[in-house]
Amino acid sequence: MSEEISLVRDLALILIAAGVFTIISKALKQPLILGYIVAGFLVGPHVGLFPNVTDTATVEQWSEIGIIFLLFALGLEFSFKKLIKVGSSAIIVAVCLCIGMFTLGFAVGNAIGWTTMESIFLGAMMSMSSTTIIIKAYGDLGIKNKSYSPLVFGTLVVEDLIAILMMVMLSTLAVSNRFAGGEMLAGLAKLSFFLILSFLVGIYVIPTLFKRFRPYLSNEILLLVSIGLCFGMVSLASYVGFSSALGAFLMGSILSESIEGERIEKLIGGIKDLFGAIFFVSVGMMIDPAVIVEHWGLILVLTIAAMGGIIVIGTFSSIIAGNNLEDAVHTGFSLAQLGEFSFIIAGLGCSLGVIRDFIYPLIIAVSVITTFTTPYMIKAAAPVTRFLSAKLSPRVLSRINSESVQQDSSSAEKNLWKSLIKSYLIRVLLYSVVLIAITALSKLYLTSLAARFIPENRSALLGLFCVGVTLALMSPFLYGLSVTGGSLNKYSRKLLQVRDMNKWPILSLMILRIFIGLAFVISVIAMHFTLSGWVFLLILSAGFVAFFSAKFSVHRFSSLEKHFMSNLNERELLEKKRKPVSSSLMSKMAGYDVHLELIEISPDYRNIGKALKDLPFRKDSGVNIIKISRGHKNIVIPSGDERIYPFDRILAVGTSEQIARFNDMIKADIVENEEVEKDFSVENATLAQDAYLCGKTLSKVNMRSSGCVVLSVLRGDEFVTNPKPDFEFIAGDTVWMAGEKKSCDFFLS
Repeated sequence: MSEEISLVRDLALILIAAGVFTIISKALKQPLILGYIVAGFLVGPHVGLFPNVTDTATVEQWSEIGIIFLLFALGLEFSFKKLIKVGSSAIIVAVCLCIGMFTLGFAVGNAIGWTTMESIFLGAMMSMSSTTIIIKAYGDLGIKNKSYSPLVFGTLVVEDLIAILMMVMLSTLAVSNRFAGGEMLAGLAKLSFFLILSFLVGIYVIPTLFKRFRPYLSNEILLLVSIGLCFGMVSLASYVGFSSALGAFLMGSILSESIEGERIEKLIGGIKDLFGAIFFVSVGMMIDPAVIVEHWGLILVLTIAAMGGIIVIGTFSSIIAGNNLEDAVHTGFSLAQLGEFSFIIAGLGCSLGVIRDFIYPLIIAVSVITTFTTPYMIKAAAPVTRFLSAKLSPRVLSRINSESVQQDSSSAEKNLWKSLIKSYLIRVLLYSVVLIAITALSKLYLTSLAARFIPENRSALLGLFCVGVTLALMSPFLYGLSVTGGSLNKYSRKLLQVRDMNKWPILSLMILRIFIGLAFVISVIAMHFTLSGWVFLLILSAGFVAFFSAKFSVHRFSSLEKHFMSNLNERELLEKKRKPVSSSLMSKMAGYDVHLELIEISPDYRNIGKALKDLPFRKDSGVNIIKISRGHKNIVIPSGDERIYPFDRILAVGTSEQIARFNDMIKADIVENEEVEKDFSVENATLAQDAYLCGKTLSKVNMRSSGCVVLSVLRGDEFVTNPKPDFEFIAGDTVWMAGEKKSCDFFLS
């Protein structure tokens, strides 16, 4: 068998097995990932009950593409702005949970005699919960609107980002095979620089191109362009020394901020599912039953350690972050499983040769067990909360449940300072990254390029040229870093209104920004000149030039920043235009147990035509109806006299419990159509001399009242479709009729 046919056979085997076992998983109400893993286990090289995959090397390459598409899709669902919006609670929980589980995994690995590197990878694998499985479980259980759901989903968002960073750090550590603090910090700084610069350039360029060429971006072209950008970023990330997964995730997160993000996410859905299935099947192929049997005790230990550790650490970290007992316990129990990143990290360790092969199937086995238990662990959170509420002393319970209130009651001045410092650090960081990039590009390329045109004996002229060009390119960003304030001015004005003494620390922050900008100017000059007395005169002159060109820099900077912010907020602004009511409500009520539910009224709803005041929505469920969408018409804050019609889209607002009751009320009033469809048939016959229709016209017969209609008539060589009302039937006509069979037989006889 040729290699091409062998590959087709293997893919056919993988996809058919995946299809069969995902159907079984769906029927058993289990996550589809389990079906993929079981399918891979059965068609893998370790089980002889079914035909197995022959070319495992090629399948592994396809699974690598699967990882790329999985991370690309994850990036499209992710948003760096979303990371800022999840709040400090989710960040604290995710960081504490990852650090705690990493430490626990490392300790367990050392205790069972694994090597230091294997223990490090075990800690990383035990730190990652499954975003896919938890979202699926929350949807199946109908608890996406619960008060703890935003905390759980926010924690998962932060964990996904930590997982990406962790993979890069583990790769660096595995290659050097030793822990060097300086190298790790340098690697982290390099990673941060790459992430920020790629994001800034991507947001500035890609949405602009999408807007300019939008009339030409059909689904086919957009799919090709987005996948090409994904693979391009994968190649760039690999070139600079990072993993392909990082590049895919980063490009997905960049595209998610564009107005085409949602459309791209839908377009790649099928491709992601295909290659994702191949990846998870390849994961199942790695399971060796002999290894599972041999190490069943170790699997049990790792399972207990993973689930127990996540529950305890997740619950305590949620309490530390200021959440009440119920939300904290539900968070800990919801996250108690190992997810997709555990597979990816295990595969990374195997590919780098730093962990033994038998560890991979162990982690998969632990993940499968914890995946099975996820719905039950989520359900167990409620009785555990009741048990703890009964056992804890009133003082401790009151302190836990009031922690979030205490945090929310902090002074306005303190919150203003937090906002000011946050904006300050973000501005300094972003502009510093751009300035460092310009400095590096100048050093790498500008000097050698200028040397082609300027003689070697004119080194001073060469230096002046390079310094001038570099500072000219940097000038708008130096202005943005050192002079303009943006949101800083808003917070500064409010702080000065609160207390006049705040002017001194604010002034200190302004001076610090100026010194940082000056440091960049000095570093550029120092690349080409020795710092001496006359060089400082040059710096002073450069300062005067910068001052007099400030007006030009203001214009350039304003244009650059406005363009960037326009691209960054483009999707959000479009969403506000499309859904002004829901967008405004959720932005103002974020962080509270207030949710929106959009329900389309079925034509079979028994209360069609009734006015809102006659329906018990408010009385029995507690929700408020704030908008009714009817075609292109939007009725905002409808009156009680507004009636309900089929296909109306009703927007209701309420707590998670109120929304659940509202959904139940709507479903309970859907009338199932029990009417049996009458016996519809298409009949034909040739009219005899004594047939009922002979000598009659269609208008006189009026057969529609009997539930029939004439479709066509064949008269000799003439075929008449949909004859006119004055058409007269004669013997020998072949007539086709549609309708109730009994009526058709009567007219044709």
